[in-house]
Amino acid sequence: MSFEKAVTRFWSYARGRHWLIGAASAALLACGGGGGGSVSPGSGAPNTFVATSVEDALDRAIANDLDGIWVFVDDGRGAPEFLAAGIQDRATLAPADVSNLFKIASISKMFMAVTGAKMAAAGTLNLDDTLAHWLPDLATRIENADQITVRHLLRHRSGVPDFDSAPSFSWNDPHTDIDATLDLVLDSPADFAPNARFGYSNTNYLLLGRIFDTALGYHHHQFIQDEILSPLGMMNTYSLLGDADVTQLAHGYWNGVDRIDQDYVVPGGSMVSTAQEVGIFLRALATGSLLTADERQIYFLLFADFGHSGWLPGYQSNAQYFSDMDTVLVQFVNVTGRGTENVAQEVYDSLVDYLRRR
Repeated sequence: MSFEKAVTRFWSYARGRHWLIGAASAALLACGGGGGGSVSPGSGAPNTFVATSVEDALDRAIANDLDGIWVFVDDGRGAPEFLAAGIQDRATLAPADVSNLFKIASISKMFMAVTGAKMAAAGTLNLDDTLAHWLPDLATRIENADQITVRHLLRHRSGVPDFDSAPSFSWNDPHTDIDATLDLVLDSPADFAPNARFGYSNTNYLLLGRIFDTALGYHHHQFIQDEILSPLGMMNTYSLLGDADVTQLAHGYWNGVDRIDQDYVVPGGSMVSTAQEVGIFLRALATGSLLTADERQIYFLLFADFGHSGWLPGYQSNAQYFSDMDTVLVQFVNVTGRGTENVAQEVYDSLVDYLRRR
């Protein structure tokens, strides 16, 4: 049996300042689950903070007005570390807890990418199948639908516009109607010709969700449950917020407004999990235990590495596997806007730097 060290550090919150009021005891907890192209970490700006420990980096986060932070570290050399600091709820000042659920936003796309690789290996679809083949109703409403392939969608090389760049898009909308979200870009000109270049677009994975459902004959959420979550023992990961125990969900604040109730259902951004279980998934993906040899070969035709970041109002996340040091690092922060993304990135970069040095 493997074990992880779980540490929760508690701070109180008072309008932009945090005071240390105590530290919880460390506990050894049984580690559930299996063992063992991305958004690259690093903002490009110089990082002047040098962390002396994982805990030091968390202290830095709270001192710089991040409400709460959750970190999972698995360096492959011993027990994974799972830490939380700050608060999960401004109204009650409830401390961040290592068991908190979190909206993982575009980290969901990694689960979709694995789904695509598994389906391609099984012959359920072909990476070179076109968008028009699987979704003929969109053939005249998405430019180049007869040339855009599943491969292009997975790799963000389709040229389909990103719905969150549409003039009428607003994060103040609930985005619980996938059809309405897709309508934002239908009949719009392509951003570029298929495979001409990379262009990140959330619409790609919305369309992949539709394609997967059609090819499978059932919802791809069930495929993710059966082929990824259950085999890894991921009992606290859900395809939709509505499937989760929301009492365990950390509150998320966007420009001061609590966005915990936003039920974002668009494929590639809808999942809920814990930092620990995202780390378990990433370790299994990186070490190959999640994929067969054929699936792994297909995955590497699509992506060069393992990792992704995520952002929804009130929730920002980063999950990366660093092959040079065989380390998985997951970080969640439950506040967005007002410069908090820069602080979160600085903390993540400092953690990477510390882990390279230790």
